[in-house]
Amino acid sequence: MTTNQLIEQIQKKQSFLCIGLDVDLNKIPKHLLNEEDPIFAFNKAIIDATHHLCVAYKPNTAFYEAYGIKGWQALEKTIKYLNEKHPEIYTIADAKRGDIGNTSTMYAKAFFEDLGFDSVTVAPYMGKDSVEPFLAFKDKHTILLALTSNKGAFDFQTKTIDGLELYKKVLETSKTWENSENLMYVVGATKAEFLADIRKIIPDSFLLVPGVGAQGGNLQDVCKYGINDSVGLLINSSRGIIYASNESDFAEAAASKAKELQQQMKEELNLLNIE
Repeated sequence: MTTNQLIEQIQKKQSFLCIGLDVDLNKIPKHLLNEEDPIFAFNKAIIDATHHLCVAYKPNTAFYEAYGIKGWQALEKTIKYLNEKHPEIYTIADAKRGDIGNTSTMYAKAFFEDLGFDSVTVAPYMGKDSVEPFLAFKDKHTILLALTSNKGAFDFQTKTIDGLELYKKVLETSKTWENSENLMYVVGATKAEFLADIRKIIPDSFLLVPGVGAQGGNLQDVCKYGINDSVGLLINSSRGIIYASNESDFAEAAASKAKELQQQMKEELNLLNIE
C-alpha cells in the first residue's frame, strides 16, 4: 500500500486508528478456546466488528510465536483474511526485526512477500546495512523504532551523544539511507512532549504511536505536537480495545471502544480542517 492510499483511507474514515492484535489465550473469552483456532476466531471477530473504524491493524508477532506453529498459522490466516476481505486496510507486522545483509532481506521477504504485510517494525541499532534491505521493497514501509513508549526508553534513546540525543541521531541518520522515503517511525504516546522536536527533523513522515489507552498516552497531546498536513499519525491501541470485554459481547465492546477513539480523532481532524 502506498502512503497516498493510506492517507485516502484516513480521510474517508475520519480515523487514524490502528488496532493492535496482541492475542493472549489467557485473556480472550473462554468460549473461544473450544474453537479449532481460538486466536484466529478472536481476531476475525474483532476485525469484523471494527474494520470500519480503523485504518490499520498491527499484530505483534510475539503473541503468535509464543504458541509455536499453531500461533504462526493463526497469524497467516489473520493477514490473509485482512488482505482478502479488507485490502484497503494497512497492515503492520510488529516484529522489531533487524540484522545485517541477507538476514534482513530474508526477514523482509518473510513479512512482505510470504505473509503480505504492508509494513514491518525494525530496530535501528545495527545501522544502515540492517535497515536498507527492508527499504528496497516497493510500496512497503519500514517502521523504525525511534522513541518508544516504555520506561526503559530513557536508558539509551534520550542520552546525548556529541550534543544530540540518540533518538534524534537515529532520525537524522536514517534520512540519508537509500529509499528512506519508505520509512515511518515509532514514537510512543507517553513521549508526546518530544513530538515537536521530532517533527522538526521529520516533518512529513508517518509516525506509529503506541501507548494511547492502557499505557497512559493522551490522544490530544499526540495530535497537538505530532499531526501534520497529511495527518501523519497512526495511533495504536491494543489492550484498551480488544480486551474491553472477555464475555460473549467482546467484539461489540471492542467496537464501542474503537468508536470512542475514532470519534475523538474525527474531532481532532475537524479542528484542523483536515477532510
